[in-house]
Amino acid sequence: MTTSRFDLIDMRLFLMAVEHGSLTRGAQAMHLALASASERISGMESALGTPLLERTRRGVRTTAAGDALVRHARLILGQVEQMRGELRTYASGLKGRIRLLSNTAALAAFLPEQLCRFLATHPDLSVDLDERPSAEIVLAIAEGRADLGIVADIADLAALQTHLVAEDQLVVVASNGHRVSAQSSVAFADIVHESFVGLSDAALQTHLADRASRLGHHLDYRVRLRNVADVGRLVEAGIGIAILPEVCAVELHRSRLVVLPLSETWASRRLHLCARDFAALAPHAHLLAHQLMASIESRGSGVATD
Repeated sequence: MTTSRFDLIDMRLFLMAVEHGSLTRGAQAMHLALASASERISGMESALGTPLLERTRRGVRTTAAGDALVRHARLILGQVEQMRGELRTYASGLKGRIRLLSNTAALAAFLPEQLCRFLATHPDLSVDLDERPSAEIVLAIAEGRADLGIVADIADLAALQTHLVAEDQLVVVASNGHRVSAQSSVAFADIVHESFVGLSDAALQTHLADRASRLGHHLDYRVRLRNVADVGRLVEAGIGIAILPEVCAVELHRSRLVVLPLSETWASRRLHLCARDFAALAPHAHLLAHQLMASIESRGSGVATD
């Protein structure tokens, strides 16, 4: 097969013929003469050495090879449209997009302020930000699906370059009448069977679920909320307890709440900014990395966990 015989028009024509169930209607949709469309399809079949379409009295239908080509053509044409959309942003003044993945604590604690400063300073740049568990972030960075990531050290960082952001502690938030409220710290095994109030869509919950499964338990979330203050209100009402990064828990200023550190060593986390190669980053991604690393130096400790 010589892929040089295929072009975007060929693939679009093929998909149009399949979607309309007719080469004639497919040619019309592509504004091509039927003879020209037929010649293009025949050329594709000749290059492949196998039929792509079966001609019937009702029109055309795909062969097994045609089904495979449908899948690949849709992927290729989708990527082309995505490329065109991104390139069109340059004409409107948007000069670059940075793909940034973050774990829960960084997203809640220090990224919003940093991104506000960065985007205000660089109005021609944009950031695609997504929250993921640390292990998923490491894989995405290693595979080149994102420029930068902020992860906890529970993941294997050997394949990446990293810069330490800070440290933080996972804490238990409970009402002051809860049985653990008088303790100086709490063991995860001692509370894993409790009812929990959680943060919805938080990568932190994935990490906690994994820790619970190692103890043979499944965490019981009575409700998951998007706002830390709302989590505090329900904990205060005795609906359940919560496990949060300490940097999130400092937002809870309620007299009937206690905040206690988890005693396990895995509850203390180091947060890292990571990339495949900082020196090889695109200029706009390098600008963001430089700001985040500069903020690390000025901040000292103050965030982390998955």
